[in-house]
Amino acid sequence: METQAYEEELQQLNTIMNEIDRQLTKLEGVPIYTGSDVTEQVLEGIRETNRRNLRIAINEPYFGRMDFQEEGKESVPLYIGKIGVSDIATEDPMVIDWRAPVASMFYSFTGGDDLAYYDSPEGIIEGLIYLKRNIVIRKKNLQRVVDTYIKGSQNESVTDDFLLYRLSENKDNRLKDIVSTIQSEQNDIIRSSKNTPLIIQGVAGSGKTTVALHRLAYLIYQYRETIRAEKMIIFAPNNMFLNYISNVLPELGVGGIQQTTFTDWALAILDYEVAAKDSSENLDKWFSTGVDRPKINENTPGKWKGSIHFKDYIDRCIERYEASAVPDRDFEPWDKIKIEKETLHQWFSYEYKHYPLAKRRERIVARIKKWIDGELKNIEETNIKKDKKKKATQYLTSYMKQWPKHTALSFYKSLFVLTDKSTLADSIPAEIMKTTAMNCKKKEVDLEDLAPLVYIHNRLYGIEAQYKYHHVIIDEAQDFSPFQIGLLKQMAQGNSFTILGDLSQAIHEYQGIKSWDEFLEIFNHDQVKYYELSRSYRSTMEIIHFANEIISKAEIPVSLANPVFRSGEKVKMIQVEDTNRINLIIKTIEQLQHNKMDTIAIIGRTEKECALLHDALTEAGMSATFIHSKQRKYEGGISVVPVYLAKGLEFDAVLLMDVDEQHYEATNQDAKLLYVGCTRALHELWVLYSGRKSPLIEDIDVQLFTSMI
Repeated sequence: METQAYEEELQQLNTIMNEIDRQLTKLEGVPIYTGSDVTEQVLEGIRETNRRNLRIAINEPYFGRMDFQEEGKESVPLYIGKIGVSDIATEDPMVIDWRAPVASMFYSFTGGDDLAYYDSPEGIIEGLIYLKRNIVIRKKNLQRVVDTYIKGSQNESVTDDFLLYRLSENKDNRLKDIVSTIQSEQNDIIRSSKNTPLIIQGVAGSGKTTVALHRLAYLIYQYRETIRAEKMIIFAPNNMFLNYISNVLPELGVGGIQQTTFTDWALAILDYEVAAKDSSENLDKWFSTGVDRPKINENTPGKWKGSIHFKDYIDRCIERYEASAVPDRDFEPWDKIKIEKETLHQWFSYEYKHYPLAKRRERIVARIKKWIDGELKNIEETNIKKDKKKKATQYLTSYMKQWPKHTALSFYKSLFVLTDKSTLADSIPAEIMKTTAMNCKKKEVDLEDLAPLVYIHNRLYGIEAQYKYHHVIIDEAQDFSPFQIGLLKQMAQGNSFTILGDLSQAIHEYQGIKSWDEFLEIFNHDQVKYYELSRSYRSTMEIIHFANEIISKAEIPVSLANPVFRSGEKVKMIQVEDTNRINLIIKTIEQLQHNKMDTIAIIGRTEKECALLHDALTEAGMSATFIHSKQRKYEGGISVVPVYLAKGLEFDAVLLMDVDEQHYEATNQDAKLLYVGCTRALHELWVLYSGRKSPLIEDIDVQLFTSMI
């Protein structure tokens, strides 16, 4: 870095740090208000937000500088950071929040002499950018100053150099924000309109998860008058992944956003009327090898129950229930006093039509009771009144028995126990009928039952206010079913969605999708924006080229990953005998640790196989974490993990185990699994096999990748 630029930035850093420190000291000197005065509570909330933001800013107050000259004005340096900071005396901005309109140019401007512009509340603002500078500050210390654009300069490779510098950093046990290195195509997604549903197809390592989290932070900033953090929700594939991404939003100064799995969310809505069956056994079943692996077709329970056709079937059953819910007879608790059946139908079908079904029933029961009380007032004799009240109560109980009071579970169960061959149940496969009825009886259901159960619950009781969302993010969405998306669409206001995933990693074929068209059909095609992120920032070129060779055999209808120009060690394919397997793993781990690899994954095929491998490594004296389906936290360091649980995580180095013809056959599913395993590695990938290589890798020449660079 140039001495002059460094000294200039060091002086600026000291100035801004002093101001942040002065403001934080003043705020922390104000006693925290704990009283009941509403005005003071609001003021304390503002002070606490400012304290939290300044604590974030004080260690790394900004990461970029942009010298911008608006038309008709002088050029000014704008410093860009995670949190906006203003001079407390003059109220002049010292650091611009990265989400502010003017800061968008820092990400969208890629050089050249054309006018730059941004969309402000006053309209389009145009001008010239003279300097774009990346700045690395760690724990209040200025570490790096890199000019990625100087007007008139011809050096265009510096931007990539700075990106590669950031990508080459080792990983720990948490996902980090990318606010200092957001790329132009990522910036477009982050700043998309709130009510535009987005579907993002992103290759492994394209940053799609991080982009989605930054989008939440942007929406809260941009729409702060109409959107609330607690009304936004993130659906992640498992609790361990939630733990892995848990630092990103706090690093961006955002808190209060709901983060959950679909299973936990659904069980909470159902008030735990049912339990979800243990998924670990099912997962090992679906990812088993050879003849033990179940065949997948349209009658596979996850596929069948996850389809829009099943949702339509439930709709028809609910419509039939609605049409016949009210008993087809007068309500006549005693002679010559009655409510005619036509009146009851009028109440149900017209007066209370805007209420959900179960609440209509409650309303009508309450109205009947009120009518009975009114009729009893006309009777003066106490004994007669008492007798008629008793008869009326008994009659009402008998009458309502003909009008079933359903819960979501009881209604769902009724769909699978119908025996009348003229009913709608004819279309349900016999095995699904049998197993679902049994599960409902035990109140322990499969994961694919949860979306239908919540859907029925909403139809019976309505959607509670706490489950109406301002924005919904669905990560690893290729593993969601169309039914799940259709359900959540009803609960997201204004179709405010960010749906992201990778069809090349669609390993849960028994429940997920094959094409994004399956989701596009749920929305209005004219409203949805589809993005395809093909640039991978995670792995070296050698690893990505190797992984592309594998996934290209699976005929996935999306682009292959295009790696950034970051070269590293070639992929190593090593044949190993069972007798020497554990020793080789230990020696390899020691070598990787010597090479400064902090996070290392040993990736096996199934949870059962990984448990045995972990036991053997422990017995040999190696300390490693076994990641299983019930894991709630990723610890970093050395991990033993089944390939289907590694998805979404990333490691400095990966040892991919048992890549032989028995474990990975020449199928689309196995190609996707192997692709997932390969693309977890940032810097080094070791592929181990015994006997004969998997046909998915037997024709790959890893030497080719070094010659391509």
